[in-house]
Amino acid sequence: MKGFKNLVLWRKAHELVLEVYKMTSNLPNSEKFGLINQIQRSSVSVPANIVEGYGRRSIKEKLHFLYIANGSLEETRYFLILIQDLNFSITERLQEQLSEVSKILNTYIKKLKGSLD
Repeated sequence: MKGFKNLVLWRKAHELVLEVYKMTSNLPNSEKFGLINQIQRSSVSVPANIVEGYGRRSIKEKLHFLYIANGSLEETRYFLILIQDLNFSITERLQEQLSEVSKILNTYIKKLKGSLD
């Protein structure tokens, strides 16, 4: 049975979330209800919206959720930059993972948009 777990996009996005959680476990406790919460929520939103889009029947609905995932991905990108600029953690590896997810996601979006034409 094929499912969303077979999507390379979902697997890469899920790996990113796991790494974000590892990294945030080392951030200052004072950020628990601020930056830590925000980056965890935005990163989790990426694979969650990929899954929701996967479950939709129409291409337009799928695209809607992929666009939300893309927005959450960009939000996560900002938080990684902020974390690094605040000298809380080195985030280059996470930023590379995020860029990989972004490339795959944008390719998938283009493919789906092309099937609408």
